[in-house]
Amino acid sequence: MKTRITIRGRQYTVRGDDPSEDIQSVAEELERRIEEVAGRTTSFDEYTVVLLTALNLASDLRRARERARERLAEVDRELAAIGAMLEAALPAGEGGS
Repeated sequence: MKTRITIRGRQYTVRGDDPSEDIQSVAEELERRIEEVAGRTTSFDEYTVVLLTALNLASDLRRARERARERLAEVDRELAAIGAMLEAALPAGEGGS
């Protein structure tokens, strides 16, 4: 599927499996983030602004992945505790071990 997006006044055609609305939404978010960085760094050229935005996004992604890993580890611990409680609650010989 092809979707036309505009970033920093330039149009691009993006091909992908995601729905056009999702691609448009991501492009709009990227545009917003670039504008945000550009507003804070008025002395940098366009390339540098986009590079700084990419670094910010990569940092956000890394933090989100770390939070997801931490949450999955927490869920694993909770599931192990629930499993142990279920094993303890079953009469001897019915635990499957």
